[in-house]
Amino acid sequence: MLLNELRDYNASLLQTSLFKDYCPNGLQVEGRAEVRRIATGVTASQQVLDTAIAWGADAILVHHGYFWRNEDAAITGIKKRRIAQLLRNDVSLLAYHLPLDAHPELGNNAQLGKLLGLVEQGRFGEQNIACIGELTSSQTLAQFAAWIGGRLQRPPLVLGDNAKNIRKVAWCSGGAQAYFEAAIAQGAEAFISGEISEQSFHLAQESGAAFIAAGHHATERLGIQALGVHLCERFGLEHRFFDQGNPV
Repeated sequence: MLLNELRDYNASLLQTSLFKDYCPNGLQVEGRAEVRRIATGVTASQQVLDTAIAWGADAILVHHGYFWRNEDAAITGIKKRRIAQLLRNDVSLLAYHLPLDAHPELGNNAQLGKLLGLVEQGRFGEQNIACIGELTSSQTLAQFAAWIGGRLQRPPLVLGDNAKNIRKVAWCSGGAQAYFEAAIAQGAEAFISGEISEQSFHLAQESGAAFIAAGHHATERLGIQALGVHLCERFGLEHRFFDQGNPV
């Protein structure tokens, strides 16, 4: 397919125009006009670029791209090396941040809920990005945390009473720890996000709701893969996910 067709299809699918975001969503670096092979990754790091380009990618799709709000606009140092690598090889970079978190089927939060066996019942937060729902049956916090660690292949950091039974759960991938209080207001007995802040400890202690920090990277590996698989199936493209492990 043509690059501009891929760009326009993704913009419509993910409804990128509806989001006020911290970075541009869509085509960030333009490469060759025709796309046969797409690579996906969480972040457009040098390692992801190198391995995707070595595989023969025509376009690389990521969740964390470039040109973030308040960053230095100068293309120097690490940013220069990354962008030069893309331009030198005529490879496109497309990035989807909040639209990929929020998509009801392919998004990070929809996919995270599916992976963890959570039945979504509603959305909350800015642009309805966070989810709330239930486990199919109650579990102790310790059991649920172990399940999360197994599914994400990363042990989570857990604040709460491990013996307490929980069923109602809220979740929002990545750096969404600020939604903890809103999750409690929604009646959540546990909240899952990627990262945790200092005040989350006190809020968990005083509210009785558990906080589960399952990893920013680990909770945001799912949406970009789902998007890649969808594009492969719809347009007959080749797709490969390139992961760079990240303990954060």
